[in-house]
Amino acid sequence: MDCCQKYILGYETAPTALALMQSRYSAYVIKNGDYLVATTHESTRSLFSKDEILRWASENQWQQLKIIAFDNTTVEFQAFFRGPDGKDCIHHERSTFEKVNGHWYYIDGVFFKT
Repeated sequence: MDCCQKYILGYETAPTALALMQSRYSAYVIKNGDYLVATTHESTRSLFSKDEILRWASENQWQQLKIIAFDNTTVEFQAFFRGPDGKDCIHHERSTFEKVNGHWYYIDGVFFKT
């Protein structure tokens, strides 16, 4: 998480879609809803509620992030977590990102059943 703190605190801008994705995972771990909302593209931001983001981030114990594949604008990953029921879970997603005025933003994702 130390690698992402400079992005989450606003000292630097994530230089790649991959770096933004990793920092967004870290923001879930530390429950920073403001960063998650701010790094969501304005075209899809209204689909996400800060309260819902914080609820999901808080009710789960985040274990590990595994990057499956990435290119310039997409990142496929698995986020391992323990749910509120104590069961181990995997969130598997291929996220799409866009760079606007020098800043990367999360647009949306395709979710896989694991």
